[in-house]
Amino acid sequence: MEPTLSPIAYENPGPYDALLLLSFGGPEGPDDVLPFLRNVTRGRGIPDERLAVVGEHYAHFGGVSPINDQNRALIAALRAEFAERGIELPIYWGNRNWAPFVADAVREMRDDGVRRALVFATSATSSYSSCRQYRDDLAGAREAVGEGAPVLTKLRHFFDHPGVVAADVDGVRAALDELPAELRDDARLVFTAHSIPQSMNDVSGPRRNGLYEAEQRETARLTAEAVRGAGAEFDMVWQSRSGPPQVPWLEPDINDHLETLAARGVRAVVVAPTGFVSDHIEVRWDLDTEAAETAERLGLAFARAATAGTHPAFVGAVCDLIDEARVGAPAASLGRLGVCGVDCPDGCCPAPRRPGA
Repeated sequence: MEPTLSPIAYENPGPYDALLLLSFGGPEGPDDVLPFLRNVTRGRGIPDERLAVVGEHYAHFGGVSPINDQNRALIAALRAEFAERGIELPIYWGNRNWAPFVADAVREMRDDGVRRALVFATSATSSYSSCRQYRDDLAGAREAVGEGAPVLTKLRHFFDHPGVVAADVDGVRAALDELPAELRDDARLVFTAHSIPQSMNDVSGPRRNGLYEAEQRETARLTAEAVRGAGAEFDMVWQSRSGPPQVPWLEPDINDHLETLAARGVRAVVVAPTGFVSDHIEVRWDLDTEAAETAERLGLAFARAATAGTHPAFVGAVCDLIDEARVGAPAASLGRLGVCGVDCPDGCCPAPRRPGA
């Protein structure tokens, strides 16, 4: 499949003198779990008793989120790839919800003399929580740092970049190989992403409503067709819902869908979390634990595909995104939706209205 190459123009073209890796964050020990969850849910009025239930998931990992070491590994892989490509940018790391916080990273950049930096956020698509909220975090960090804070340019969405799809394809193929040979050809390909409120999805892009769901589905389609050919069948489902039951979120949930597949006589599934870029807590708990247990109870052979992580094609894709902004390289995409996420307007992907607001 040949990618489309599109010229794009960032509002603040290069040169740049640093890269900021911007991520979600996670606790580094048991004492961090509840404060971290308070940060994640700030302003939503969720009592500690409910947060403690979610905190039990982290207890299975010693109170340490896998996302932290995964980000460290990605930074190390990027530094190695930078050296190969001659990209001379120091890499900083900042998080939305836990140390190192993004404002601290921006302050460090200012103190180091950084004036213009690119930002790679570990979220591939449109929506308030996956794009706009990160942009707001960057603006808040610059305001907190004050005079001399570097100009920050967020890189575009990468849900259909050839390198991202290549990494996902390898993950699905390896998962198929884990299944008994007699079940592989008929195994159902099930792709997952983080569910969001339906109202958030409905306003998730400047060009069309429902862009979050459309972009997640496009990643799934491209991956499925690379594995099994044009027109390959697949399912797009959702996971990790956290909202109150009366608020509609994207459905079906992965566990409900496994029930449906088993009732239809499906014997094997490959679950591919293409909506995530690393095997963090919502992959390792929600899929490797809960979904795997559901599949076992239903008698479904189950294999979970790896996320992009530090796959060389994914690391290369990040470098390609950098070069689009740094030297004007054309944007490569495989999908039908077009390039998205370059200098999003202020009104793009607004926060959803809460009930009673």
